[in-house]
Amino acid sequence: MPWPMRSAWTSLADRLTIAGRWFDGRSSQPIPVLASLHAAPRGPGLRLHPLAGGAAPLELEHRQVQWPETWSAGRAPRTLIVDLGPHGSLEIDDTAQWQAALAATGRRLPLAQRMQTRWPVLLGVLVVAAAALGAFYRWGTPWAAAQLARHVPLAWETELSTRALADLDQGMLKPSKLPPERQAQLRAGFNALAGQVPAGLRRYGGYAPALSLQFRSGLGANAFALPGGTIVMTDGLVEAAARQGTGDNALLGVLAHEIGHVVHRHTTRMVVEQGVLNVGLGLALGDVSTVVSMGSTVLTGLAYRRGHESEADCFAVALMARAQLPTTPMADLLLGLEDARAAKQGGGPKDQEPAKGTAGGATASTAGNAIASLLSSHPQTAERAQKLKQGRVEGCKNDA
Repeated sequence: MPWPMRSAWTSLADRLTIAGRWFDGRSSQPIPVLASLHAAPRGPGLRLHPLAGGAAPLELEHRQVQWPETWSAGRAPRTLIVDLGPHGSLEIDDTAQWQAALAATGRRLPLAQRMQTRWPVLLGVLVVAAAALGAFYRWGTPWAAAQLARHVPLAWETELSTRALADLDQGMLKPSKLPPERQAQLRAGFNALAGQVPAGLRRYGGYAPALSLQFRSGLGANAFALPGGTIVMTDGLVEAAARQGTGDNALLGVLAHEIGHVVHRHTTRMVVEQGVLNVGLGLALGDVSTVVSMGSTVLTGLAYRRGHESEADCFAVALMARAQLPTTPMADLLLGLEDARAAKQGGGPKDQEPAKGTAGGATASTAGNAIASLLSSHPQTAERAQKLKQGRVEGCKNDA
C-alpha cells in the first residue's frame, strides 16, 4: 500500500482517541487513559496517554500488543480487554470506536478472523480447501503411495500375504478339490507365463518377488493377488472356464492380469494410500474423527480400483502377447461370468463384477467386508472385454 495512503489513515486513526483504563501491573488502581492507534509498516501501534498523575505516555509497537480478535456486527463485547504483556492490560468500553480506529489504520485482518466475520471469505476458503483436498485425494495420494511403495520391504509383503491367506483359510476359503494333476497342469502354465515377465513390464526396478499359484475353493469364480507374489485361483473359476469352453488360455489371461497386480504392487499401494490419506487428513483437519477415518477407508478402497485394473489389463495384454497367447478367451470368460451373475440376480447392470478376494479379516464376516472393498472389482466388464478381445487396452504405458 502506498505510504501516502498509510499517512492518511494514520492521521485519521490518531484523531480517533478512545477512553480506557490502563492497569499497568504495578498498582491495583486503573489509570484513566486516552488510547489511539496509528499505522505502521508492520501493523498498527498503540499509544496510551494518561489523563492524570503526570505519567509519561506509553507507546507500543504492533508486536508488543496481543490484539483482540475482531468481531462481527451485532456481537461486540461489552468491554474489550487488550493484553499489553509486561505493560499490563487495557480496558475499553467503547468497543465500536476501538474497531473503527483499528480499521482506520488500514490493518488487514488475519485470515482466521476474516473467516469468522465475513461469510464470503469463509465460503471461499471452504471451496479452496475442498478443491485442495480433492486434488490431494485424486492425484497426490496415489502418486505418494506409488513412490513410497518402492521402499516397502518384500519381506513385509510376504509376511502380510502369509497371515492374510491363513485368515482367509480359516474363514471364507476351503481346500481345493481340483485333482492334483489338474492343479499341476495349471501351475505349469502359470510358471511358464511368470517366467516370461520382461524387465520392461516391471514398474519397480529390482522388485521381482517369487510368483506362486495357490488353489482354493470358496468365493465363487474368483482369482486374486496377495502382496509379495502369491496368487490364488478358486475351483469355481476353473469350473466356469470349463463350462464356457474358453479353455486354459482364459485362465492364463486371468493369471496374467493378477501377476500385473503383483508387479505393480497394487495391494501394497492401497495400504500405503490409506496411510497417506489419513496423514493428509490429519494435517489438514487436525483431529480426524472416526467417521472421517472410516469414510476415507471406503473411498480409498473404491476410487483406485479402476486405475489398478487398467494397469493390470495392460500388463496382461503385453504378457500374453509376449507368450503368443490370445486374450479373447479371457474376455469371453469375463463376459460369461458377468452374464451368470446378472442371471442369478434376476438381471441388472453389467458394469460390475463379483467382488474379489483380499488380504485381511479376523473373522469370516470382517474378511468378507474386506474382500468386497479392497482387492479388485472389475468395472465396465463389456467394454473391458471388448478391448481385451482386440488385444489392446487404451492408456497403456510403461511408467516404471
